[in-house]
Amino acid sequence: MALRTRFTHLLGIEHPVIQGGMAWTATAELSAAVSNAGGIGVIGAGQMPTDLVREQITLAKALTDRPFGVNLMLLTPHIDDIVQLVLDEHVPMVTTGAGNPGKYMAALKAAGIKVLPIVPSVALAKRMESIGADAIIGEGMEAGGHIGELTTMVLIPQLADAVAIPVVAAGGIADGRGVAAAFALGAEGVQLGTRFMCATECTIHPSVKQAVINAKDRDTVVTGRSTGHPVRVLKNKLAREIIELDRQGKAEQIEVLGTGKLALAMRQGDVAMGSLMAGQSAAMVCRIEPAADIVADLVRGAEEVMHALGTTPSA
Repeated sequence: MALRTRFTHLLGIEHPVIQGGMAWTATAELSAAVSNAGGIGVIGAGQMPTDLVREQITLAKALTDRPFGVNLMLLTPHIDDIVQLVLDEHVPMVTTGAGNPGKYMAALKAAGIKVLPIVPSVALAKRMESIGADAIIGEGMEAGGHIGELTTMVLIPQLADAVAIPVVAAGGIADGRGVAAAFALGAEGVQLGTRFMCATECTIHPSVKQAVINAKDRDTVVTGRSTGHPVRVLKNKLAREIIELDRQGKAEQIEVLGTGKLALAMRQGDVAMGSLMAGQSAAMVCRIEPAADIVADLVRGAEEVMHALGTTPSA
């Protein structure tokens, strides 16, 4: 049995699993490991310097001969340079967030690069389809990092009804049951970030991995609402300080306080004053294990559930 869909054919992959392109977390080592396991890994470019993104792409090519992608954070000041790098390096696919990729769509499509925008709403999904997106990643508010207002449960079926291109579900998915549920809602693939944070190949600080493993069901909180850009993180001292500033409506102070805090956590291991971006599914992550084992567990678990329900998809 195999979870074959339009999405797997679109990207030329074995399993309908994307590893989220988390900034300062999703490096070449993790991305290549997920691709080698039959899913597709994504390098989180975030606000990395262009030369560093180039190094990451070069390393990914050395570690895998399978398709991988780069996440483009469109608000990055030097995003034009990163897009040109992706074009020059013939990266097979990109996911996009924090903006409209319309400016770059023609060039990316002309280069044969698949474009998968991350969206939190039906209106944006329709807009992305209209400008040429190959698939849509619908991300519910259960996800870690920057979030929208809708849950995965209500967002995905609406997206599946609204667009003709494949829909990928993201937010709150951490095991085969979540994958099966996503398919039941109309998705043809899934994107996971939080569980892959605890992959052996993920290069984030061990203290952050342990914080994810220790997390319970109510250990994430949404911060920065007053800025208009809410972020889901694990609770810590930084989160409490930002929530207090939120209460006081001090959006500018939040922006200053939050600067550089994601790298402080993920690269330096400061779990008190670093930004521990992680989703609600952190409570379901119990161990550190190879990315290949994570992908295999997701697929096996989904197949078992869907077989029991008599709903295993086939292309």
